[in-house]
Amino acid sequence: MVVGATGQLGSGVVRAFRETGGYAVVGLSHGEVECTDPASVLETLVPLRPRVVVNCAGFVRVDACEEDPKRAFEVNALGALHVARACREAGARCVHVSTDYVFDGAKAEPYLEEDLPNPLNVYGASKLAGEHLVVQTCPDALVVRVASLFGGLGSRGKGTNFVLTVLERARRGEALRVVDDVRMSPTYAEDAAAAIVELVAAGASGVFHVVNKGACSWYELAVRVLELAGLRVPVHPVPQEAYPARARRPRNSALSTAKLEARGLRLPPWEDAVQRYLAALSGRA
Repeated sequence: MVVGATGQLGSGVVRAFRETGGYAVVGLSHGEVECTDPASVLETLVPLRPRVVVNCAGFVRVDACEEDPKRAFEVNALGALHVARACREAGARCVHVSTDYVFDGAKAEPYLEEDLPNPLNVYGASKLAGEHLVVQTCPDALVVRVASLFGGLGSRGKGTNFVLTVLERARRGEALRVVDDVRMSPTYAEDAAAAIVELVAAGASGVFHVVNKGACSWYELAVRVLELAGLRVPVHPVPQEAYPARARRPRNSALSTAKLEARGLRLPPWEDAVQRYLAALSGRA
């Protein structure tokens, strides 16, 4: 069962389970289950007795979380708790999706799963609270941290993603100003979904960073997207301060995949992921 099945990652997880075979997959949208309502979660999940529940639901608009912290914690923390309790009641394995924003960005190298979280914003704090509540409820839960997702036609919550935004503005002939002093791990939702399925099949538990190999700045990502798309549009590097925002962002939220690789799982480099995503978009067009 996949909660948040219509989102950028959730839809990919549904496809990945179906393509793997051996799973009967139930995808639940926000309209079918309200994760902030414990009765809705219990009444929807428990009667179906799922073997595995992957919770991809979340309030992911980072600045909106600053404006409405109550909603952020209701969805990202208490919603995660309600799903975990339903998993415990149904005897299901709980898989919870979290974020790189649980870290403060003070570390120069990519973050390990063992590094101490210290979120800078409400979104990161609410997702970290969700991690703790899930593991408290289901000690054998699998917590998957993803980062800077792109895939499909964008996030349900945001309506787009960074790659699509860059393409849209470039095709309008706009010169781009992109932040070059923030580093992260761009991640193709399809690759993250496939890795989640493999971790579930292997019976993994604990915290794993599931991102494409490597890290870059948003500027480097934009330049690569335009190169691969064959679009000749100026891209100007700017500091993070050029785009004042309500929520503070970590300067470095790159995630290490060493723990994942130790299990024999290796996601392709982010450059390769971007190329495949653009090919997929071209195919849809």
